[in-house]
Amino acid sequence: QVQMVESGGGLVQAGGSLRLSCAASGRASGRTFSTYAFAWFRQAPRQERDFVAGISWSGRSIDNADSVKGRSTISRDNAKNTVYLQMNKLKPEDTAVYYCAAAWGCPGPGLYEYDYWGQGIQVTVSP
Repeated sequence: QVQMVESGGGLVQAGGSLRLSCAASGRASGRTFSTYAFAWFRQAPRQERDFVAGISWSGRSIDNADSVKGRSTISRDNAKNTVYLQMNKLKPEDTAVYYCAAAWGCPGPGLYEYDYWGQGIQVTVSP
């Protein structure tokens, strides 16, 4: 059974930093998660779930949404099956539930390109 568990969220003041982690376990379609691409999405109240950042299975290809470019860094540790999202200079508009997601191949920023999802973790940025 596949499990993806996010951690590291919470309440932070504007201008602060957080590092989210997503630990994946199990075998997805018979493949290990080290061969999957990962991404972070976020969903604010009454809004759609939006792409934040993505990373290829090797870590060589990275994509960031314009809204977080220059303020966030996605990385992965394949030995630990864990993906990270370091967010700096946080703004109140970064407040959302953050989800990690995994997909085989070379997914883009589309929600439906991802097969496996975590349960989400709240990030709240106070003014």
